[in-house]
Parts: sequence; C-alpha cells; structure tokens
Amino acid sequence: MSLNMQKEIHLANRPEGMPTNNDFRFVESEVPSPNDKQVLVRTLYLSVDPYMRGRMQDVKSYIAPFELDKVIVGGVVAEVVESKSESFKQGDVVVGTLNWAEYSVADENTIRKIDPKVAPVTTHLGILGMPGLTAYFGLLDIGKPQEGETVVVSGAAGAVGSVVGQIAKLKGARVVGIAGSDKKIDYLKNELGFDAAVNYKKESFADDLAEALPNGVDVYYDNVGGEVTDAVFTHLNRNARIPLCGAISSYNAAGKDVGPRIQSAMIKTSALMKGFTIGDYSSRFPEAAVDLGKWLQQGKLKYEETIVEGFERIPEAFLGLFKGKNLGKQLVKVADPKYADINR
Repeated sequence: MSLNMQKEIHLANRPEGMPTNNDFRFVESEVPSPNDKQVLVRTLYLSVDPYMRGRMQDVKSYIAPFELDKVIVGGVVAEVVESKSESFKQGDVVVGTLNWAEYSVADENTIRKIDPKVAPVTTHLGILGMPGLTAYFGLLDIGKPQEGETVVVSGAAGAVGSVVGQIAKLKGARVVGIAGSDKKIDYLKNELGFDAAVNYKKESFADDLAEALPNGVDVYYDNVGGEVTDAVFTHLNRNARIPLCGAISSYNAAGKDVGPRIQSAMIKTSALMKGFTIGDYSSRFPEAAVDLGKWLQQGKLKYEETIVEGFERIPEAFLGLFKGKNLGKQLVKVADPKYADINR
C-alpha cells in the first residue's frame, strides 16, 4: 500500500442475527486532503459501542442507519496531521465522530480539542465521553437515586454500567450490579465498591438476585433487557424509576423479542420507565463534564478499559461486545501519535 493510501472499513451487509466478519469490508482509499476550515486527522484510538448494531439495520430510529458499502463512523481520538483551520494545529489531539479509517477529514466544528495532560486521551471515549455522559444523565435525571435507596444496574461491568453504580454510591444508595462472569462480579464488589453483585449466567441467578435485594428495587438502570430485566421487575418497589438505556440482549435476535408483559408490574408499583439517548441531553453536556472530571480527579470514580491493538481487529473488538468479553470500555488502538505527546 502506497504512502498516500489508507485502510477503512465499510458495512458490507445488513446483519441478520449476530454480525460476522463477512458483514465488514476492508477497503483501500486515498488519504483525503482538507479544505478550508477542515483538518486531516490520524486515528489513534477508536471506540466500538453496542448502539452501532442498531445502525446496521435499515429501520427508523433516533439516528440514521449506516449506509451499505460506505465507511462506518464512530467515536475516535485522533491527532491533527494537517490543518486548514485557525482553531487547530498539527499535533493537537481531538475527539469526535469520525470514520473507521486510518485517516479522516473533519470540519472544524465537528471535533473537540482535548488536553492529554488532564487525563489519558482514551477517557474521552469512555468515562469522560459518551458512556460517562450516558450514565450520568440516565441515572441522575431519570433515576433520581436517594440516599438509602437500592439501585440495580444491569450490564454493570460495562462502560456505562460501571459508572452508573459508582455515581449511585456517591449519592448514598445501596448498589447491586448484574454481570456475566465471576471475574466481573469480583471487580464490581472489590474494585468499584458495589454492595452486591450477581452473575446472571448462573442457574441460581433468580435466587441470588432475590437474596441481594432484601428491600426491593427503587432504581433499575437497564442496559440489557431480556430475561435479566424480567427477573428484576419482580422486585420493583412502589414508585420505582427505570432509566431505559439499552437492550443488548435483543440486538442480535433473529426474530421478535418476546417476554413477560410489563404493564401489570408497573401499574401495581406506580413505576416510571423512560427511554433515552444521550443526544437528549446535548445542551447539558458541560454540566456533566464538570462533575465527572472532578470526581475522576478526586479518585471517586474508577474506570477500566479493554484495549485491543491493530486496525484489522476492529470487527473482532465490536463482535466481542455481544459476547461479554470486555471489562469496562472496549477500545481499539490504531496507531501511536507522530506529533502529539499523549499521557498514556
């Protein structure tokens, strides 16, 4: 491959059920050139996220689907290689929604400069980025946990769930996490300080959950849906609040996702369930950024990252999300910087 060529990843097929490597196509293309008020950036770290599975379907949603035979886009930390913008210079580190490619051209108003000296640059794709913001607003704006209440988090060892549980602890709640391995259960209890954690893959899950919830559930932060949520719903307290963040258990379902009906449980408990996406809170991002940054610097929030190296491993990292392989935020390291000095 010549010096002016690069690799990028296109969506080759719309998956039915679990995606496979055949649904992605590696393509060679020319490294683009920036125009006025644009910058050329080189991808350093790339984020893979469960919501991207929904964008692979050609259905109406809160965000447009990926186009077939076009490059996939997602969260990226990159360094500026060439700038035709007065706002950026070569060596600046930026974050934005950019191509799954080794290089991207970005308009100056679509990326944000980050300071590598304040926190590792990868945190802007995790605890200080979309997952952290999602945890913050879903829990505090919809869940509204009060001191002494019980907060349950599914997908608790993931990028969003791990932050949800820690913020709930900061607010004085009793926190119960649900995850899919003994390693993750240990991490939640011994590293993040959850009061209890339950492995949903064990045959004893229903009994273990009941034992962990002697006072029922006041807030259920739902990242997974499916049978896990069915089990939690049997423990809802009166006036419980349910921030509905994700349903990863059904993202790859080939047919309809059918389960117990929720109406009776919600009517009997006067519970509130509200779905949301992080875009609902875009005008309030600075508010969350201040709190998350402060708590991180004070050591009140911890985070974990699972990083695989190599552009060619992006599909592998994405598919691993649906097999529970990641602890914390799943990232792909694409390259070391040429010009930037990053704190990692």
